[in-house]
Parts: sequence; C-alpha cells; structure tokens
Amino acid sequence: MPTTVTMPQLGETVTEGTILRWAKKVGDSIATDEVLVEISTDKVDTEVPSPAQGVVTELLVAEGETVAVGTPLAVIGDAGEQPAADAPEVEAPEPKAPAPAPEAEAPEPEAPTPPPTQPEPAPSREVSVRVEPGPAPSADAPNRAVLSPVVRKLARDQGVNLETVSGTGEGGRITRRDVEAAIASQGATPPPEPEKPVEAEREAPRPAEEAREPAPATRPVPSAPPVMVPPAPAAATGSEEVALDRLRVRIGENMLRAKQTAAHVWTSVEVDYERVERVRAAAKEDWKREEGFSLTYLPFIARATIDALKEYPVVNSAFHLEERKAVFHRNVNLGIAIDLDQKGLVVATIRNADGLRLVGLARRIKELAEKARTGKLDPDDVSGSTFSITNPGPFGSFMSAPIINVPNVGILSTDTVVKRPAVVTTPEGQDTIAVRHIGYLGLSWDHRAFDGSTAVLFLQRIKQDLESWDWNQELT
Repeated sequence: MPTTVTMPQLGETVTEGTILRWAKKVGDSIATDEVLVEISTDKVDTEVPSPAQGVVTELLVAEGETVAVGTPLAVIGDAGEQPAADAPEVEAPEPKAPAPAPEAEAPEPEAPTPPPTQPEPAPSREVSVRVEPGPAPSADAPNRAVLSPVVRKLARDQGVNLETVSGTGEGGRITRRDVEAAIASQGATPPPEPEKPVEAEREAPRPAEEAREPAPATRPVPSAPPVMVPPAPAAATGSEEVALDRLRVRIGENMLRAKQTAAHVWTSVEVDYERVERVRAAAKEDWKREEGFSLTYLPFIARATIDALKEYPVVNSAFHLEERKAVFHRNVNLGIAIDLDQKGLVVATIRNADGLRLVGLARRIKELAEKARTGKLDPDDVSGSTFSITNPGPFGSFMSAPIINVPNVGILSTDTVVKRPAVVTTPEGQDTIAVRHIGYLGLSWDHRAFDGSTAVLFLQRIKQDLESWDWNQELT
C-alpha cells in the first residue's frame, strides 16, 4: 500500500520548511530510515528519513519550494511498483543567472561622464604574483563574483588578478584565505604590517660628563602605552551587492518578529566575579587537561541563572497575549546563543538544565557549540528553550541589550569581566580599595509578562549567587 510522506513538524514553533535536496529520485528504491529529503526550517537544516520501504513513485514538491507542515511531499509505493504515469518527477525551477557583481565604480551622475577607473596599487606595495589558473566562473559558481571589500582590497594591494584565483567559498566565492594562499604559494610578501608603533617621547641621553653624576633615586615610572600611527586613508568608490543566505534571512525575520511581539525592557547589574575568578584560576590547568577545553565564566553564570529561575518562575515562562494565558515551565530548558564565526547566530537548547551542576553545564555548552559550528545540530537541539543566555563578553562588550528569543520572556547577556578598583568591606567592617574582577549582566525582559521589580530581584539573585557561593563544591 503506498505511503505518503508529509512535511514533518521539526520543532514546536516551526510551521513550514523548504526542500533543499531530494536524496532519491522517482523510480529509486528506498529502505526504512534511509534519507529521503533534506529540509531547511527557520531553526535548522535536517535530513528526513523515509518512514517506509519501497520505491519512490512520486515527488510532489520541487527543490527550493517552501511548504507548510503537513503538506504531502512524496509517495513511496511497494517494491516493484511503477511510477505514476501522470505524475512526472518534480523538477526544481531553473535558477536565474545572477547578475555579475558591479565593479567598484562611482554612481553615474546626471550628466554622462566616464566612470572613474580603479586606482592603481601603491608602487611600494605592488607584488607580482603568478597563480595557476582556476576554474572559470559558471552557473555552478554563482557567488564567485561576490567579493567582500577585504578580499578586493587585499588583492588590489598585492597585485593579484582575481580571475586566476580558485574560490573555495560557497558557490565558488573567493575568500581572503584563497587570496592569501595564492600569495604564499609563490613566496610573495604577505600584506604589509602596520607601521611600527611610535613609543612615547623619551628624554635624550645626557652628555658623558653629565652622566657621571649619580642620578637621584626615583620610583620607576610605568611606561606609557605605545602611540599607534593611524593608517593612511584609503578612498574607495562604488559598492557591491551580496545575496543573503538562508540563515541571515531567518535571523532577520525572527528578530523583527520578536521586536514586534515582546515589550522589550532592559535592566543590568554589576557583579564582582572575584570568588569565581579564584576558583577558575586554581582549577584551569587540571580542567583543561581533563576536559580538553577551557573553563570560562559562562557555566558559572548559567548555574546561578538556573537557581534564580527556580526562585522567580515567571521569568521562566511563556506569554501568550492573544490567548490570554501564560505558561509556567516546571523545568528549565536553557537556550545558549552560539556565534557561527560571525556568519550567523543560533540558539541551542540544554534540555532539563536544572538537573545539571556546573561541570555538566560546561560539557553540554561545549558539545552544542561544536555541533552548531559543524552544522550537526538536530531539530531538538534548537527548539523548546524556556530562557536564553547570550555571551558577547569574549568579544569585549561592555553592556549589551539583546533581543528576546520569543516565546521566552527574557534573555540574559553576559559581558566582559575586567579588573577594576572597587570598594571592599573587610570582615571587621572597614572599607578598603581593592582590585577586583568586575563585569555586568544585562536582562532584556518582556514587560507584558512581569514588571521591573521582578527583573531587578531576578538579577540580584544571580549576582548574590556568583559572589557568595562556594564554587569549589561545584567542581568536585
């Protein structure tokens, strides 16, 4: 009996999916659980297995087409069954040939004037590079002509003819690494280093007769930071047009929907991480040797956040104004925002995170980050979060106000921890100035779900835990 394969529900909030690739064609045999189709949703790309064994008799949706959950996708007949005569295999629409990326030219003025020519490279930076010719651009490499300004500038400065460079990026796109590899393969000099920093002016040496006089004893003066010489301005003309990939489109749509849905408010607190830092410093070498990765601040913050969510369950809820209800989650499914090497962002979910201590949280965060950056996340890995944390601190942020990952009602940002002077009260009640590791936590929260007092108390609970817990107990 024929089996109809429909668009599956790949996550709680997923309503549609795009057919990326059919792994089988009409007439092919297929086994149960063998990959039938690859589907992209607003959460993740995933392979969908066949629910039955037999022969693919019909493909009902073309590659590149987006359909709703439950839409019939294919029909699998019994072994030996012939494809339907009136249902030919669906073919993907032929992609339009992309327009070639315009050369960097000034916009055409009203009066017709010849476009400005590309400036010649500076003679002092000109390098002759000979590279074996790569494959010519074709319809199979639609992104070859799409180059970033960094790649164009590097090639121009080094005198590299981009027509002779093979692109390894998506769709044959030429990347910075491709240009650098071309330069290195011929022994050419790498891109010029910035000019040597000019140190602060020093006192000229004294004449020999004056030098014989003993100099008065003075305290050593810390050297001033080096003064950097600004690079010469490099004027550029024109612009380039870059097609958005699926991930960037999804992120844009989700962020816009979140801003239009939740009533965003932001609150922050300052945290003294000194107690956490001492535990990290004492354990970092053994941890790195045993676990294979560094012990960061994030699992400490995640552990304290989970404790605060149990104390203030409204922050761990979902708000549905149109249905006039709020859903309070008993367990904590902690979403962790993961940067994909500046090519996008995905929120992966640690399910039942409230059942993990610090070590388990650190391992799970590392595991999800590796799966995200290698494209191996499953639909369950990116759905069902009840509260989220984003971590821009390693990039040097001071304070951040992230967008809520709806239907969550809050998201925590963890910013850079740095040494600062702070007033510390001793056990005897005396105030003193000490150097401490200080950072900020920011909470973006949905004012529809709760009010400012709850937001502040929630942050204060995280702060209190980070500053007062015996974190050594969490590592044993």
